Amino acid sequence: MIQELPFDIARLREAYQKGETAENVVAECFRRIRVVDDPGIFISLRDEADVVAEARALGPFDPDKKPLYGIPFAVKDNIDVAGLPTTAACPAFEYAPKADAFCVNKLREAGALVIGKTNLDQFATGLVGVRSPYPIPRNAIDPEIVPGGSSSGSAVAVSQGVVSFALGTDTAGSGRAPAALNNIVGLKPTLGGISSSGVVPACRSLDTVSIFALTVDDAWSVYQTVCAYDAEDAYSRKLASPALSEMAPSLIVGIPDRSSIEFFGDTLQAASFAVAVETLRRKGMEIVELDFAPFYEIAKLLYEGPWVAERYAAIREIIETQPDALLPVTHGIISKAETFSAADAFEGGYRLKELERKARALLGLADMLCVPTIPTFYSVSDLEKDPVGPNSNLGTYTNFVNLLDLCGIAVPMKARQDGRPGSVTLLGGAGRDAFLASVGAWLHQDADVSLGATGWVLPDPAKRMPAAQTDEISVAMVGAHMSGLPLNGEVTRLGGRFLCTSQTAPGYRFYSLAGGPPARPGLVRSEGGGSIDLEIWALPKSAFGAFMAGIPQPLGIGTINLVDGTTVKGFLCEPAGLEGAEEITGFGGWRAYLASLN
Repeated sequence: MIQELPFDIARLREAYQKGETAENVVAECFRRIRVVDDPGIFISLRDEADVVAEARALGPFDPDKKPLYGIPFAVKDNIDVAGLPTTAACPAFEYAPKADAFCVNKLREAGALVIGKTNLDQFATGLVGVRSPYPIPRNAIDPEIVPGGSSSGSAVAVSQGVVSFALGTDTAGSGRAPAALNNIVGLKPTLGGISSSGVVPACRSLDTVSIFALTVDDAWSVYQTVCAYDAEDAYSRKLASPALSEMAPSLIVGIPDRSSIEFFGDTLQAASFAVAVETLRRKGMEIVELDFAPFYEIAKLLYEGPWVAERYAAIREIIETQPDALLPVTHGIISKAETFSAADAFEGGYRLKELERKARALLGLADMLCVPTIPTFYSVSDLEKDPVGPNSNLGTYTNFVNLLDLCGIAVPMKARQDGRPGSVTLLGGAGRDAFLASVGAWLHQDADVSLGATGWVLPDPAKRMPAAQTDEISVAMVGAHMSGLPLNGEVTRLGGRFLCTSQTAPGYRFYSLAGGPPARPGLVRSEGGGSIDLEIWALPKSAFGAFMAGIPQPLGIGTINLVDGTTVKGFLCEPAGLEGAEEITGFGGWRAYLASLN
């Protein structure tokens, strides 16, 4: 029955493949909205008949031509949708957009169906989700706690299962905090990866459209659709959105150290994060503790420094001509800009650069950061008593991210002992979106939690087949070019991405070559040999020549037979290079050999 159909993209596609219609999915979507009966989720809804007609016009199911065929989604009401008003949660600001935002247009071209516009903290200023003149959305997991903001309605709509995904925006954490509070995935991409054309700005230089979804794979499918260069957006970047990979082994993960981690007395949240860290360690990752003080200092600049003037600039006309149109808390935050001068703006920029140097040094010690998405939970009544303090605390691990041009993904973890959702956020440098999402997909699957508030289980199996894309070539690494080893940077700097681990077919001998550093292995096809562990990476074809140019004798690239009967290009050694080498075939791989030396 369609009433029992989970709305994750994988199972909707399966239903369409079996003959389900997009018209029926739309009808079910609107039925679920009525059943949930939360007037705070949507500020405006499309007419159901119009969406049904749009669904019918899609024609037969064709996922190749329309990869998001018949997938219902919601849009935060600071992003334009033609035919619906844009309010940014301020009725006096309302206008009728003439066209869809760039990202909405991309989604509709891919076959996705807009259902409506969702509630938010006014002018996207807040992380709590209660700063709206409209009814406040109810947190999907626990109505007593705040829904999270500023993308409150988008997160709740996804968690309740009424849409498959929703667009939000993220300047200070608005695409991550609501995800944590509602047990869903929140993808905050690299700045410029998704065009902001047709989006009401908060801080124009720091804003990004974000994606809420039930699974990491769903969020990534949406990102692949909307990640496109937009010449009309001065902040748009040309970024890749490759397929997700298996999680690379031997990663180094940075977490806040004991002196800088902050839970504001919430011992259950501390315990939840400890479980998440142990999960990473169990997988074989190395955990390093870092002093997060520089990150926290950067975070303070967002609201206590001159960047608040960007928010003022975005709504200058209305705040100067109709100040009473803003909620008091919103006006109080944004009007701080009136106390800053042009000199303050430059001094803020200088201070950011000083702190950024310290933060970059810490980022260089790990492959990624893992932080609690939120440090604790707050109730709606807490915000009634103090509308500012809890909001600031919720931004502990989010406010610094866009100032440093990092990307991130919030991923659900096992529920806390009191039943409230667990969540961590993975952070990395600009352009590392696919890497973080690949790790996040594994974490979500390992957590084995239900999707949002729906009770639905993760798609089974939630696996992806790693493969190089048409503009890539698969290369097997057997030594120092593998993840976490000294020469891996030569691969990643050229745009290489990890695909999977594998083994050679039987019939290879393995050697530790003379010379170095770094120590180098040699793989030789030979009768009587064994199977040798390796990693398969995808390299852009355009970078393959540069990679080959850096390979010294006696090594070269040849064709390697894999244990599953397939072949791949990879490192082989000339027989002449084995003089003085030590045979290490018995160790079965380079990592095992290096471990024996220690």
